Amino acid sequence: MKTDFRFDNLLGTVYGSGNLAFTPDGTTLLSPVGNRVTVFDLVKDKSHTLPFTHRRPISHLALHPSGQLLLTIDQSGRAILSHLPRRLALYYFTFKSPVTALAFSPCGKYFAAATGRLIEIWHTPQTPASSADGGLAFAPFELHRRLSGHYDEITSVEWSGDSRFFLTASKDLHARVWSFDPVEGFVPTALAGHRQAVVGAWFSKDQESIWTISKDGALFQWEYSQRPDKEEEELQWRVFARHYFKQTPAYVSCAAFHPESNLLVTGFSTGIFMIHELPDFTELQTLSVSQTNVSQVIINSAGNWLALSSAKLSQLLVWDWQSESYILKQQSHHDSLNALAYTPDAQRIVTCADDGKIKLWDVRSGFCSVTFTEHSSGVTACEFAKRGNILFTASLDGSVRAWDLLRYRNFRTFTAPAKLGFSCLAVDPSGEVVAAGSHDTDTIHIWSVQTGQLLDQLAGHEGPISCLAFTPDGTSLISGSWDNTVRIWSIFARQQSSEPLTLQANVLSLAVRPDSKQIAVATLDGQLSFWSIAEGAQINVLDGRRDVSGGRKLGDRRTAANVADTKAFDTLAYSADGTCILAAGKSKYICLYECTSGVLLKKFTVSVNLALDGTQEFLSSRNLTDAGPVDILDDAGDASDLEDRIDRTLPGATRGDASVRRARPEIRVAGVQFAPSGRGFCAASTEGLLVYDLDVGQRFDPFELDVDVTPATTHAALASGDYLRALVMAFRLNEAPLLTTVYEAIPAPDIPLVVRGVPDIYLARLLRLVVKQTESSPHLEFCLRWLEALMTSWGRTIRQRKGEFAAEIRAVTRVVQSVERELRRLGEGNGYMVDYLLKQTSADATDGAENGSNDVNGLNEAMDEDGDDEGEWEGAD
Repeated sequence: MKTDFRFDNLLGTVYGSGNLAFTPDGTTLLSPVGNRVTVFDLVKDKSHTLPFTHRRPISHLALHPSGQLLLTIDQSGRAILSHLPRRLALYYFTFKSPVTALAFSPCGKYFAAATGRLIEIWHTPQTPASSADGGLAFAPFELHRRLSGHYDEITSVEWSGDSRFFLTASKDLHARVWSFDPVEGFVPTALAGHRQAVVGAWFSKDQESIWTISKDGALFQWEYSQRPDKEEEELQWRVFARHYFKQTPAYVSCAAFHPESNLLVTGFSTGIFMIHELPDFTELQTLSVSQTNVSQVIINSAGNWLALSSAKLSQLLVWDWQSESYILKQQSHHDSLNALAYTPDAQRIVTCADDGKIKLWDVRSGFCSVTFTEHSSGVTACEFAKRGNILFTASLDGSVRAWDLLRYRNFRTFTAPAKLGFSCLAVDPSGEVVAAGSHDTDTIHIWSVQTGQLLDQLAGHEGPISCLAFTPDGTSLISGSWDNTVRIWSIFARQQSSEPLTLQANVLSLAVRPDSKQIAVATLDGQLSFWSIAEGAQINVLDGRRDVSGGRKLGDRRTAANVADTKAFDTLAYSADGTCILAAGKSKYICLYECTSGVLLKKFTVSVNLALDGTQEFLSSRNLTDAGPVDILDDAGDASDLEDRIDRTLPGATRGDASVRRARPEIRVAGVQFAPSGRGFCAASTEGLLVYDLDVGQRFDPFELDVDVTPATTHAALASGDYLRALVMAFRLNEAPLLTTVYEAIPAPDIPLVVRGVPDIYLARLLRLVVKQTESSPHLEFCLRWLEALMTSWGRTIRQRKGEFAAEIRAVTRVVQSVERELRRLGEGNGYMVDYLLKQTSADATDGAENGSNDVNGLNEAMDEDGDDEGEWEGAD
C-alpha cells in the first residue's frame, strides 16, 4: 500500500478571523481559516486550501495588484509571502509587533503595514522570476519609511489611486493623510471630529474628497478647500457633509468603499448591512444576514459582489446586490466535530458535530451542499449503508435517524423505550438492521430499518457501550465497552450468542478488517491490539502511547514526553486492503501502522496552531505569571470599548452553551476514515475536516532523462510513430489536452504493443486515463480495446498489487458495468423498435394488399424486363 499521503484540502470551516480579499478579476475570494488560507473560485464553484501554515491564526492578508503575490500575517506578527497561483511560500518575515492593518499600493511596488500606533512602508519583495539572479533574496523585506502621529491603534490603511498618498484610521478618533514621499508644501494632516473610533477612511476616485466613518455610525465627507474664517488664502481639509446611519444601539463593525461606483457598504453589530450610494447618501439596500456581528465586508473590483463574514458563526457570504442573489453561502459547524463518513462513491463526506447539525461536503468542490438540523442535541456518530444513498446518525437527543440523500429528508426515526443519549452506531451491510449503544446503559439496541420497530436489546456488557461495528460480511456484531471487554454477537443465528474478549483497560474504539477476519481494538492504556474473529485469540499488540503523545497544554505541570501514560487512541480505521490501520485521538498526530509487523509507517501532524491547546512541545517560562499562563488569563476587562469589557460567559462552561466560550480549544482528532477509493483519507479535527491524498507526483521517473520533454517533442514522436515514447512524455507533462491527443492518435492494432511497454509507474495513471475516456469519449470500441489490452498484459500484476490499484480497479469495474447497462438498454430499445416496425409493416401490408396489388405486379414486371434492379428501384423512389 502507498503511504505517501499529503495534505490536499481543508473542509468543514470557511472563515476564522481576519480580513477577506478578492483577486483583481473579482471572481475568486481568499478567506483565512485559522492558520491557513482557503481560496474560493466563485465561477467554477471550487475551493482549495493553501498548503503552508502559520503558527497562529491569520489576522491580516493582502493580495498584490497583479494577483501573483499573497502576503499573510498572523496574530503574533509573523508574515509569509507566497506565490498564489503556484501555492508556494517564498519568504518568511517577522514584524516586531502585531500588525493591525495591511495594504499593497496600487502600483504594487510597496505595501503599508500598521504596527500599533506606527505605520511602516516596505518595498515589495521580488519573485524569483523577476529578480536579477533568478533566485531567492537573502533579505527581501526592505523598510522604506516609518511614520508616527497616532495616539492609539491604527484600524485601517487605504492608498490613493496614484500611490502618492495614503489614509490611516485609528481608535484615537482621528484619520490622517500621509504622503508616500515628502512632498513640497504638504504637511501630514489630521482629520478630527469623530466622537468614537474611526473604522475606515477612503479617497474618492478623483482624490478630491475623503470619506471617514466611525463606530457610532457617523459618516463625514471631507473636501480640500479654503477655510471660510481665514482672510488669507489657506487650503486645508474640512468637513463638507455629515451623514448618520441611526442604527442605535448597534455600532459599525466594518465598512468598505468602492471608488469607481461610489458604493459604501457598512456592516453592523446586529448582523445588518447597508448599501449606500455617495455622495448623496442614497440608501440602496438594507439586509440582515445574521443575529451577530458582521466581522468583515469587502467589494470586488467590478462593484457587483459583496463578501461578508461572521467570525462567531463561522459564516461566509457573497452577495450580488444588483440581482439580489447569493453567489456563495457557506457556514461551518459551530462546535467541534464528532464523526465523519465517506459516501460509497467517495465523492462526498458527511460530518456531524456537537451543534446538532449534519453537513454533507463535496470532496471536489470543497463546498457544503446539504445541512440537516433535525437533531436537537449533539450528533455523536454517523455511518452509511453499503448500498444506496442512506445515512444513519445517532445523537444525544435519544434518537437514531435515517436520511435519504436523494430526496434529502429524514424518512425514519428510531428511539429507545427509555430516554437515552446514543454515543455509537453500526449499520448492517444489507442496510436492514441498525444498532446503537449509549453511555447511559450497558445494553445494545437493535432496530429494523423497514418497520422502525425495536427488534432486540442485547445485554451482556457490565459497563457503558463505547463502540459498535458490523463485520463486512454481515455475520457478526462487534461491541466494545468500558467493562474492559469486546463481545462478538451472532445476532442473525437461530440462537444468539456472544463471545467476550477480555482486555486490560477500557475499550475506546474498534475497527473490523475488510475481510471480516480481524479486529483492532484501542484501549485507555494506549494499547492497540489485534484479534482473530474466528479463533477469538489475540494476534498482535503494540504500545502506542509514545506515538500518540505529543503536545503540551498550557496548564500541564509535566512535559509532553512525561504525559504519555495519559494518551490513547480514540478512533481507528483500516485501509481498503487491510494491511494498514490509521489511529488518532486527543493528540496532534495521526499514526499509520502496518498491521502485521506493528511498525509505525508515518505520523501526520494535524496542526501547529499555537492558539490550540496541545500543539506545543515546550512551554516558555516567560509566559508564566503568578496567576498562571498569560494566554489563559481573561483580559477582556482591560478593553477600551464597553461592549468588549462586558463578560457574558458562564462560569466553568466549555461547550454547548449559547454564550462566548472562555476555554481554549484543544487539538484532537475525533474520527478518521480511508476513502473507499483507497487513494486518500480524511480526519475530523478541531480545525476542521482535513483531507489527505496520495502524492503521486514525487516518484522517481528514469525514463528518457536526457531528452527534453516538451509538447513539441511529444507531437514529433507521435508523428514519427513512436507511440510509447509519446504517451510517456505526455504523462510526464501531465496536460489533459495533450494526453487526449496522444491517446486517440495511437492506432488500434498497436494498442497491445504500447500497453506492454508502458513502465509500471504509469500503469495507474493509464488506467485512470482510459476510464475517463471511456466515460466521455464516443469511441466505445476503441476504449474497450484499451481495457482489454491492459487486463491481458497487466492483469497478474494488478492482482498481486491489488491494494495499490484498488481505486483504479473499482473505476474500471464501474465504467464497464455502466457500458454494459447502456448497451443492454440500447439493445432492448432497438428490439422494441424493430418489433414495432415489423408489426406496423405487416399491418400496412395486410390493409393495402388489395389496393396496391396492381402497382406491385407492374413494378415486378418492369424489373424483370429491364434486368437492372438498381435502376428500377431508384426510378421508383
